[in-house]
Amino acid sequence: MKINQFAQIHVDVKQALAELQTIGLFTAGATNKPLATNLAHFLHSCFPEAATKSGQDEAIAKLLLDEQTTVSDFLVAPTALSAAQFYNLALQLLGFEAGTDFDLADPLKFMRSSQLAFDATDPVDNTTLLTNIYLLLTTHTKLGLTFLDDLANRGFFASYTGPRPLFFNGKAQAVFDTRNLIKEVVYVEAPLDTDQDGQRDLLATTIFRPRVTDDLKIPALYTANPYFKGINNVDAMLHDVDQELAVKTATVKSTVTPQKPLPAPRQVAGQANQTEKTATDLSSYALNDYMLARGFASVYAGGIGTRDSGGIRTCGTVEETISTIAIIEWLNGKRRAFTNRTDNIEIKASWCNGNVAMTGKSYLGTLATAAATTGVPGLKTIIAEAAISSWYDYYRDNGLVVAPVDCQGEDTDVLAELCFSRQKDAADYAKVKQVFADELKQLQVGQDRTTGNYNDFWDERNYRNQAANVKADVVLVHGLNDWNVKPRNAEKMWQALKQTKNQRKLILHQGQHIYINNMPSLDFTDMMNLWLSYELYDVANNAPAVLPNVTIQDNLQPETWHGQHDWAPTDRKRRLYHFTPASLTLDEPTDAAFVTFKDDNRRLFDQHEQNETRWLHDFIAEPTTYQAQQFRLKTAPLTQPLVIDGNIVVTLQAAVDQPTGMLSVLVVDYGKGQRLGEVPAIIERNGYQLDPAGKTDNLVEFKLQAATDFKLITRGHINLQNRVSRSTSLPVEPGSFHTVNFELQPTHFQLAAGHQLGVIVYASDMGMTVRPQTVANYRLDLNACQLSVPFTKH
Repeated sequence: MKINQFAQIHVDVKQALAELQTIGLFTAGATNKPLATNLAHFLHSCFPEAATKSGQDEAIAKLLLDEQTTVSDFLVAPTALSAAQFYNLALQLLGFEAGTDFDLADPLKFMRSSQLAFDATDPVDNTTLLTNIYLLLTTHTKLGLTFLDDLANRGFFASYTGPRPLFFNGKAQAVFDTRNLIKEVVYVEAPLDTDQDGQRDLLATTIFRPRVTDDLKIPALYTANPYFKGINNVDAMLHDVDQELAVKTATVKSTVTPQKPLPAPRQVAGQANQTEKTATDLSSYALNDYMLARGFASVYAGGIGTRDSGGIRTCGTVEETISTIAIIEWLNGKRRAFTNRTDNIEIKASWCNGNVAMTGKSYLGTLATAAATTGVPGLKTIIAEAAISSWYDYYRDNGLVVAPVDCQGEDTDVLAELCFSRQKDAADYAKVKQVFADELKQLQVGQDRTTGNYNDFWDERNYRNQAANVKADVVLVHGLNDWNVKPRNAEKMWQALKQTKNQRKLILHQGQHIYINNMPSLDFTDMMNLWLSYELYDVANNAPAVLPNVTIQDNLQPETWHGQHDWAPTDRKRRLYHFTPASLTLDEPTDAAFVTFKDDNRRLFDQHEQNETRWLHDFIAEPTTYQAQQFRLKTAPLTQPLVIDGNIVVTLQAAVDQPTGMLSVLVVDYGKGQRLGEVPAIIERNGYQLDPAGKTDNLVEFKLQAATDFKLITRGHINLQNRVSRSTSLPVEPGSFHTVNFELQPTHFQLAAGHQLGVIVYASDMGMTVRPQTVANYRLDLNACQLSVPFTKH
């Protein structure tokens, strides 16, 4: 196995000894004590679950220094301690098995292959022993935690006096008791009246925080989660995608609802120091749970239109963003909250130091992105995973209605209904039913499923427009195989943030729409701990310099992650591949060539009774039953690996025998080989322990799958009527050639030597676009078709 630790800070001897004293492991005089005495003291500390010295001795007796020497024997009759002996011991403490995971005759070989940090100084003197112990405490165990985290979960800090934050190796340690959390609900007053009831919307806000003394103020991890209070069944609302592609006439204008004057704030009737409602909700994000024991409160709010809150769901509007940042403003002392929805008893976030980070994936990360673009004071950083940065790039593509994967028929109105959990309380819903129905109509008009064009509606939902306002530091996390929130959302935001002065980090994995906090191959949780300790507690751990700007998971080698300076820079070198009847080639064509394909994908899709996943597999496979419905080219087998980094740009010149048309493109890696699965496999259920109270997550990892013949690299779509821009419609004259030039979804992908780069051009996509019944015949002028591929050295 390989363990990639980007957040492990290497320190000098003086700092290591000082920090070991800070956590109570050694005293200042440890360097003057015999080596065996220090080793014995350390080992007795390694089994905090054993209440007596006898119990600790029993655990120590199970450890070997080498094939002939037990640790117990060494401690009775000390001799020189070799580096190999120390690391035999260290690996056992980390949970690796002698003879199975590593060889007692050469533990350093396993340390190197696993990428675990070590000091090979031989023999080990007293000072080296202490610094090696420091390094060991910061090293990951077999189950994905640092050894000090593992010790903390077993009771290492049980006698720690406080509570107060404690930092080791730049990261907050689990010294707060999470078995007896304060679980409370407050109602934050937002400067909104989206449900038009004449009162400002109140937002139910759930807080989980450790009990601390009144003089200690702690920061907050805030997750804006529209799903937090439940979701509705929206199957009946899904739009029919078995539709003809519309001939566009004019872009639909968004209708603007006249804004009524904002009601005055509530009159405060009194003050309270304690909430009156106990939270019964469950925490919904493992990273927040992990940080709770380390002195960070967890705050959750569903926002407007969710159960126990006021307002209605508006899906991506400015009002939704305002409701999101209202909670930050309360945490930062600049907005009011109440103990319930009727008595107007104000309560302050007196426990909070005013520093806030936002966390979450998908819609949750989207709202974090939206909040950051307001520049709201108090928001120090966001960790936005699989986040939408422009709702157009979620539901549309170059003038086409395009669905997130497995969500055919969904749109902003459907998502608003999905999250409008006020509907679950009958009397509450009755008060706002008509107002929400009117909002759904506005969403349906503005989203304009007829043309698919970019308009004012989508422009309001493009957070990148306000990227210059971002003052918070930003961490973006995204899956390169995420066809739900597609990678363009991360890449365009990454580029937009370059105009700001804030710190920014990007982590790209090979998965789909997932969290990555629980993988032993990447110290993601440590990275975020380092980052959050720096951002919210002002720990001088140099996190911006320690963590790579960009961390990318290798798509060929398991458990391999690379740090690099940037992703998809606009000046990336490119290879220009030309289309010929026989192959995709770097040589320019010399003879005219035309090819044809037809679009009757819907007929075959229905005929084969396929689902969308099976359709895509069969469409790419060789041989394919969809040969007449596509044009496919491949390069010759590559003589050297090719690392694609960024946006592949495709140029096509096409004619269609209809007054409408669309083009879709798949880029594929063809070649037999094992590939990483896009969904991590469970290594051990509940194997990742988040805190000493026993909260867990599954331990997972991306694994190599059985050999396959191909792998989808990227894809993209365009409406021929939008060949100039996504907001401008031009007529398509049947039989006439039209040129389109557009970006596919950005990627980072290595093709192995011997594999072939393939491209498939087709029209309707059963998993993403509308599905016309009308058969359309397409013609490509190959001399005007090109694939521009950005590449970099591995």
